[in-house]
Order: sequence, then C-alpha cells, then structure tokens
Amino acid sequence: MQTAPDTVVMIEDSPTEARLALSYLEGENCRIVHAASGAAGLRCLARERPAAVLLDLGLPDIGGLEVLERLGDCKPMPLVIVITAEAGIDTVIAAMRLGAFDYLVKPYGAERLRITLRNALDHHRLSNLVQSYRAPYEGGFFGMVGNSPAIQAVYRTVEAAAVSSATVFITGQSGTGKELCARAIHLASPRRQGPFVTLNCAAISKDIMEAEIFGHVKGAFTGAGRNRKGAAEAAEGGTLFLDEVCETDLVLQAKLLRFVHSGHFRRVGESTERRADIRFVCATNRDPAEMVARGLFREDLYYRLHVIPIEMPALTRRGDDVLMLARHFLRTFSAEEGKKFQDFTPEAEAAIAAYAWPGNVRELQNALRKAVVLNAGATMTAEMIDLGPEAPPEAPRANAPAEAHCRLAPVGDKGGSVRPLREVERMAIEDALALCQGNVTLAARLLDVNPSTIYRKQKAWHAG
Repeated sequence: MQTAPDTVVMIEDSPTEARLALSYLEGENCRIVHAASGAAGLRCLARERPAAVLLDLGLPDIGGLEVLERLGDCKPMPLVIVITAEAGIDTVIAAMRLGAFDYLVKPYGAERLRITLRNALDHHRLSNLVQSYRAPYEGGFFGMVGNSPAIQAVYRTVEAAAVSSATVFITGQSGTGKELCARAIHLASPRRQGPFVTLNCAAISKDIMEAEIFGHVKGAFTGAGRNRKGAAEAAEGGTLFLDEVCETDLVLQAKLLRFVHSGHFRRVGESTERRADIRFVCATNRDPAEMVARGLFREDLYYRLHVIPIEMPALTRRGDDVLMLARHFLRTFSAEEGKKFQDFTPEAEAAIAAYAWPGNVRELQNALRKAVVLNAGATMTAEMIDLGPEAPPEAPRANAPAEAHCRLAPVGDKGGSVRPLREVERMAIEDALALCQGNVTLAARLLDVNPSTIYRKQKAWHAG
C-alpha cells in the first residue's frame, strides 16, 4: 500500500527550470509546492512544514544560503537539497555546514533529481520512525542514557523482562553498563521496593565465596566469630545481581544451581535449610557458551541462568549516544566538582565521536571526570580531553558530496630534495584544513585518519 505523499517545497525563481523539475517529478509520491522567490519560499515553508526542500541558491531577492540559514531555526529542519549553477567547493561546503542534505548542479537529469529527492524523503521517513521509538526514552531510562537503536533494544527487553520472575543473563564488554542494566530491571519490576544486592564473583576469593552468597554460622571456619547473613538473605524480596558469574568456582556452581532451581540454601556450617524469595540477574564480560565448551562453567547452570539474555552494546555501536553521554557526564561532574562546564566545542565533539572508546562508557566517564577536575571554563575543548592511544582511522563515509570536489595536491619539493616526514605530514594536514576551511572532520576524511589524530598533532605543534 502506497504511503501518503510527502510535501516538497521548490524554491526556484526561473519558471523554465521550475516547469522542467516538475515534469521530472511527475509520478513521484510527493506533493510539490512551488515558490518563485526566497521571501515567498520562507512564507511557504512556515505554512507547509515540508519533508524536503529543493532550494535554488541563485535567488534574486534573498540568497539561497540565507534562506538555508534561516531554515536552521525550524524544528525539525526539513531536508534541503540545494541547486546551484556552479559546483564550486566553497559554495557546497558552506551549504553543507548550514545543514543541507545534498546538492544538485545545473543542468541535472531527471533520474538524478528523482533519486536525490527519494533519498531525502526516505531519510525523512526513517528519522520520523527513529524518533517515534526514541520519544519514550528522551529523559533517560532508569539511569541509563541514550537513544540509539542498539540501546533502545535493551530498554525494550528490560521492560518486557522486568514484570517476569525469570532469570536475566546480561553479557557485554567491560564498561558497557551491565550493572546499570541489572538495576534498571530491578527498578522496573514489582520487586522495586525490595533490596538490590550486588555480588562481584570475580572480586571475592573462592575460599569465602560460598559464605558471601549463603552466609555462615559462628565457628564454621577460622575467623567466623559470629553468625552472618549472606547475599541470599540480604536480597530477600528483591533482586540478587551476580556480576561476573562465570568466575565462580566449579564446586560452588553446583550449589548455586540448586539454589537457583529450588530457592533453598544452607548457611556454611549449618544443617538447617533456608528459603529465599529473590530474583536472579547475572552478568559476565566473557562468552558464557565458550566457558561451557571449555569446561569452566556448568552447562546445566548456564541454561538455568540464561533464560532472558540481554547483550549490552559496545559504545562504538551506539552512534550519537556517545555525545549524549558525554554531555550528561560533563554537566554531572561539573556540578559535583563546582565547575562551570556546560558543553563542548565542535572540535571536542568531533574528537569524542571519532575515538573508539575501547573501555566503553566507563572510559568515557573517567576521561571526562579527569578533564573536569584538571581544567576550568564553560566550554570544554579537545585539548582538555585525554583520549589515550590513537584509534584506527574510520572508513571514508559514503555519499559525502562535499568531499567529491576536494582533492589534495601533492606535497613536497618537486626539485628532488627530500623533506623530513614530520614536515610533509604537517604540510598535508595544514593543506587539508585550508582546503576545507578549518573543518577538521572533513579534512580528516580526506586524509583517511581520525579527527582525533589531527587534534593531537595540532596540540603537539603548539606545545613545541
């Protein structure tokens, strides 16, 4: 079934060009509204709220770039395809910086116009779909921050699992927020009024691990001077979170299996059997199936615990969440430390977005807390943030129109002399920055490096 047509505003002062474009778009699933000047176009945009705009940059009354700049105040901003008679790099880069989605150079063919507009309208529909999923979580989700599809999938699984009493098994790299996810399950569950007890199985000696889980009676072992409750009793009526559960000793795994299965346990040194009403949530940064295959984790315990699996995504899979998290941490730590930081410079945002974050959210937290503590100001710069070892360069982005017209000239002396590599490197970076009018992100793509590489080089040059 065909969807309702999207509205497209065409701002074109030439009647001939307008008629030609309209003929090209006959049969497309969109409604075209034509405005013959920049002023008329702005009035039309305020009235129509279109999905996309075809904007001629050579308007007689208000320049196309000025119209595009004014469109930046629209929320949401329509997707703008700029149309120009000149393919000059300066004009294209200026339009892209003002938020243009794509561009066309006159004369353009019918197929080129149709494909470009379809791409814009498809992007508009996808953005609306993403926003419909994102809206319920705009204010955060039980302490978890992010709106990417990867983390929203976690939110939806948490919501579905929370109302159940089934055991949840959370996997993911270190620093991805597994404990935060476990706490979210508890807070979203009917047990939210009960305790949330965390036990890190990797941080406790195997000799006392059983007593930590089940408790012990006086005299059960050397140093047991009194009766003591374990995590099982402490979590009564609530949730017991067994972090790094794959590190549990094999002997104890048998007792843990019985406990998870029946809810019954005994304190160490006691013959009386007790019962606990608790919900189990487990986590590991290992591959539990591999641990089973290697004989390090009981298969029957794995299947007993692995009822509802949740995988916490690495930060590299969460897209723009890294900047949302960065702003959240920046403002939180600034408030805690009595600092004034509220936002990042564009260069700092580009560096944060480009870095691989091997330590995930925890590494991001640590980097920003350190930056807040050691610096002062209202806006954090790239130079203030220690990003650690250089990340591998990201692959060049497809469909980047502004890049198609940027070509770096060869660097070095044509006369046959050899320059030191550091000089050639600096000249290449500075030439790229000059060509891209200081846009570090675009220059980095042309050089096939991470923006963070350029920032570190600049910092070293200034320090020297």
